[in-house]
Amino acid sequence: MSSHAAEEPARTEGEELAARFPLAWQVFSDGRSRGLHHGVQFCIWQQGLLQASGAWGEVRPGEPLSIDHWLLWLSAGKPLTAVLIAQLWERGALDWEDPVCRFIPEFGTQGKEAITIRHLLTHMAGLRTIDTGWPDCDWDTTIQRICAADLDAGAVPGATPGYHTASTWFLLGEIIQRIVQQPFAEVLQRELLQPCGMTRTRIALSRDEQLQLGSTLAPLWERQQGALTLLDWHQPPRVERPSPGSSLRGPISDLARFYEMLRCGGTASGVAVLRPETVALVIRRQRVGLFDQTLGHMVDFGLGVIIDSNKYGAETVPYGYGRYCSPETYGHGGAQSSQGYCDPRRELVVSYVFNGRAGEPQHNRRCRQFNEALYRDLGLAD
Repeated sequence: MSSHAAEEPARTEGEELAARFPLAWQVFSDGRSRGLHHGVQFCIWQQGLLQASGAWGEVRPGEPLSIDHWLLWLSAGKPLTAVLIAQLWERGALDWEDPVCRFIPEFGTQGKEAITIRHLLTHMAGLRTIDTGWPDCDWDTTIQRICAADLDAGAVPGATPGYHTASTWFLLGEIIQRIVQQPFAEVLQRELLQPCGMTRTRIALSRDEQLQLGSTLAPLWERQQGALTLLDWHQPPRVERPSPGSSLRGPISDLARFYEMLRCGGTASGVAVLRPETVALVIRRQRVGLFDQTLGHMVDFGLGVIIDSNKYGAETVPYGYGRYCSPETYGHGGAQSSQGYCDPRRELVVSYVFNGRAGEPQHNRRCRQFNEALYRDLGLAD
């Protein structure tokens, strides 16, 4: 027998993270075995320090998912548009109570004259059922469709709560364009992505950028009839046309940088993105105790962010942050797949994206279990 003990093979980075976050790994592994996803990207900051940035599983069968793959965030990217609006509010270019038609005059028809910027950000505009035509329509055509549309049947602006998946976010993007007089994607890049160090985030990709990324541009899968089916959402036209409410993509670690900026009072690497008092306004409960007609649950909102709503049912609230989060926790989820949030009391920032859209009930359970597992792995489940 050799006097030298056989050396154990070195752990991979994913294995190291699985050992550090065993409960979160178990949630991922169980979901993978049930066919809910192939892989997950995640990023965790605590007390201003990067705790983890990793990936488990596969981007495609037989191909490991890495932290460098660009994944679609869907609605988890909505708060970035809200921050651009907040920047314009700081500069005096708009007010929360301004009617949308102040900036988009053609919008002021069909009973929409009273809709304000605040209504857009708190999902109180009454426009949740509009078919924007995106991504088959270009930006200008989408704006025209929204401007020509009626209110939802029976909706009263400012009095009818209902989460808007896309329509009002195009309006917010158009307001930004008309004030700054530059394309939304350029404003986003200059005023937010660059200052936050989100160098690998885009809201739309040119043909050259798609070619440069190659297989790093990751697909999204959807569970249909019990099996994961490949979606074409990483291909034209969806990948080339911006949607402020749904088309941001990049490594999910970039989304964590955004929330770390908010946690630090609006500052990223010494650069002021927002004033601390503006951040406090954005993340304050602005819509409280109302039953959301889209989400089918009572959910509280800030200005473009979802505030912890566990008091209305921690086991049933959609896209919640789990039982262990503090009541001040804010963030946003992406349809059946992703989430980013900040728990300011715990000085915690979390972002993740599962690459399988598992259906609303399955994802909400997965989301809740993953968040609670992370808190327990971090020793925060008190």
